[in-house]
Amino acid sequence: GRCTRHNPPCPSQIGVRQASARVLVEDGTGEAVVLCRNEHVAAVLGLSLLEWEAVQNCLQSRGSVCIQHREAPGTGCLEEHEDLACYLRSLCRSPLICRPILLDFSLDRKPSKIL
Repeated sequence: GRCTRHNPPCPSQIGVRQASARVLVEDGTGEAVVLCRNEHVAAVLGLSLLEWEAVQNCLQSRGSVCIQHREAPGTGCLEEHEDLACYLRSLCRSPLICRPILLDFSLDRKPSKIL
C-alpha cells in the first residue's frame, strides 16, 4: 500500500516495503538477539533477489505476516491461505537458517547531540 508516514511526510507515491527479523545468535558461551531490517532479512533467510521479491509480492496483498520460530512441536499450517507462513516457518527450521553466521559490525559515525 501507500506510505502512511506523516512526520515528516513520505514523498513516495507508491508503497514502501519494510521487513524486520529478530535473530537469536549464540556461540556456545552466550546468546544475543540481532535485529535485521529490509534487505538484511533476505540475507539472513538466504533468499536470492528473485525469491525475496516473490515473498514481498505475496505480502503486499496481506499487509504483513509474523512468524515465530519456537512454536509447539507438531503444529503446522492448517489453512491453505497460509502457504506463505508455512514456507517461512519451514525456511526458519532449515539448515540454511540454523547455520554458523559471521556478523560484522562498525560504528555509526554520525554526529550525535549528547548533552
